[in-house]
Amino acid sequence: METQDRIQALLSEGVKDGVYPGAVLLVAQGGRVVFLREAGHRLLIPHTEPMHKDTIFDLASLTKPLATTLAIMKLVDQGGLHLDETLIALLPGPMPGDKRSLTPRLLLAHSAGFPDWKPLYLALDSIEPEKKKAVLRERLLNMPLVYTPGEETVYSDLGFMLLEWVVEVRAGIPMHLFLDRHFYGPLALKKTFLCHKSLKNRFKEEEFAATEDCPWRKRTLLRDVHDENAYAVGGYSGHAGLFGTAGEVYTLVDLLMRHFFGERSDYLNPETVREFFTLQGLAVGSTWALGWDTPSPENSSSGKYFSKKSVGHLGFTGTSIWIDLERDVVVIFLTNRIHPTRNNEKIKAFRPRLHNLLMEKLGVI
Repeated sequence: METQDRIQALLSEGVKDGVYPGAVLLVAQGGRVVFLREAGHRLLIPHTEPMHKDTIFDLASLTKPLATTLAIMKLVDQGGLHLDETLIALLPGPMPGDKRSLTPRLLLAHSAGFPDWKPLYLALDSIEPEKKKAVLRERLLNMPLVYTPGEETVYSDLGFMLLEWVVEVRAGIPMHLFLDRHFYGPLALKKTFLCHKSLKNRFKEEEFAATEDCPWRKRTLLRDVHDENAYAVGGYSGHAGLFGTAGEVYTLVDLLMRHFFGERSDYLNPETVREFFTLQGLAVGSTWALGWDTPSPENSSSGKYFSKKSVGHLGFTGTSIWIDLERDVVVIFLTNRIHPTRNNEKIKAFRPRLHNLLMEKLGVI
């Protein structure tokens, strides 16, 4: 079987086996897209609709590297932010003692002491919409840390909620406007946006991959962000709320790679990108760079062939990016695995299979 057919067959197998209703897979090597195909359905209920290559996905936690981290990179480049500045110097208002010495570096590397997640949205229902984000931020600052900063690593949405605030304060404008000004607009990304109420309605529902039939909102989600905490504060925060297509995600990823390799320096300083792609080693056993993960020694979602010089990230809705910086390979795998329910974790075993097949077929191992 030809390479393209073998990859397509595995994508279709994922649909048949219920790993996801549908998927779009983009593979690039040497700065060139070598595979871009779709499989399955973008929607199952109340009726089926086919997936398309340019379907817009709720990228979930890919927001962390492709929005919040990207904005922090730009601020560092502009001299408007230093990675080891403390929150007491970065944010206005009273600062609890245990948060004063936290830094963007600790937050980006998930070593700042925060727990992984809290259902903060439940306490925001009775708050006026324009005040919800301020209330959430106050709750974050007053939340007890669960470990000494820098001594452990706990993957945390909460730290990235604070990073959005840092971006907003230092940029002087909301994060979605800052990113549109410096990246998404100049790159002519038409379907990449943070889920701000003024943006999401530019598109029709049929352009989106559905996510969960949400028990809290009592409807199948299309256009609205799946993450409840992001939804509660208007559609996005630093941890979730970015939407986009496989092709436009690749535009952002390839931009970072060309800067990493020193082939470009127009959007960012190559040294900045290299620092953010470097394993930080802040806590024993941590796999985190700055806003990006690196392959785990065992059972990595990237499979067994991606080099140690790789970075990537996963999203709860069924999205992922893995980049091998040694071999110049990119795999962008977008699925709607939580449609119609999040109680489907088959993708955990499927992702490594897919990545292994791709690296074998690309002939880079």
